[in-house]
Amino acid sequence: MAQKHFPKGLDGRQRDQGGQIRKKRSDTKVGTLRAEYGGKFAPGYRADTKLGTVLKKEGVDTLDQLLKKRR
Repeated sequence: MAQKHFPKGLDGRQRDQGGQIRKKRSDTKVGTLRAEYGGKFAPGYRADTKLGTVLKKEGVDTLDQLLKKRR
């Protein structure tokens, strides 16, 4: 079965069939995100910290909000 390829969206993330950009999972580790967003992503957090933990401690709901807060 051939898979459909949807255009890449914000931050290189894929879009689903409805056109919405997929969210980063809350169990994504900070170390993985640092590879994508740079070594200064989430300073003060260990590389094995999960994104969900960082979001909760920083008082935001999404990765996008966290990135904007850090600017």
